[in-house]
Amino acid sequence: MEVITLLFVLSSIIIILTPGQDMMMVMSQSISHGKKAGIITALGVSFGLLGHTLLATIGLGSLLMTSTWLFDVIKFIGAAYLIYIGYQLLVSKEPKLAIKTLPKASYKKMFIQGALTNIMNPKIAIFYFSYLPQFVTLNEGNQSLQLFILGITYAILAFFIKAPIGFISGVLSLWIKSRPMVLRYINKTSGVILIGLGLKLATQERA
Repeated sequence: MEVITLLFVLSSIIIILTPGQDMMMVMSQSISHGKKAGIITALGVSFGLLGHTLLATIGLGSLLMTSTWLFDVIKFIGAAYLIYIGYQLLVSKEPKLAIKTLPKASYKKMFIQGALTNIMNPKIAIFYFSYLPQFVTLNEGNQSLQLFILGITYAILAFFIKAPIGFISGVLSLWIKSRPMVLRYINKTSGVILIGLGLKLATQERA
């Protein structure tokens, strides 16, 4: 169980570090309106992840406990999806850090925008349904509770990674822009990890 937990934390950190829509929003707000704006946007994004956590817990918890064949279907679909997005990261060329200048808004609006943008992103919902079940151990108690804890952990990790990046994004964005190999390395590393997770998922037996 400890090995699975460590694998979850390490892989989650690398996935969260991969530049995406949420990361760009956090950095854009920070560059446009200051460090506090980036931190509040990161908090909103993490709050949105809690919504995906609830959806995944409700939608997957009972299936993992009651149906062997549905469990296997979810596993293989999740494996295929993770391998697909991992492949997309591996073959991506000339990654760019698209930082936008955003209009001024209240901190409350920034928080809401971060949360809504995240919770309404179907790609994140699919990712949650594909990613979290890999780390559920069927002989280790309530599966719904495990899913909930994993989702909460991912959301907390997201905040504690994105908030500091938002805080120092003025420096970080220029540093990354001047070093395209850094972004390429992040993408390639994330791609390898996601493909590995997908293969692990596909070959994992119901415990």
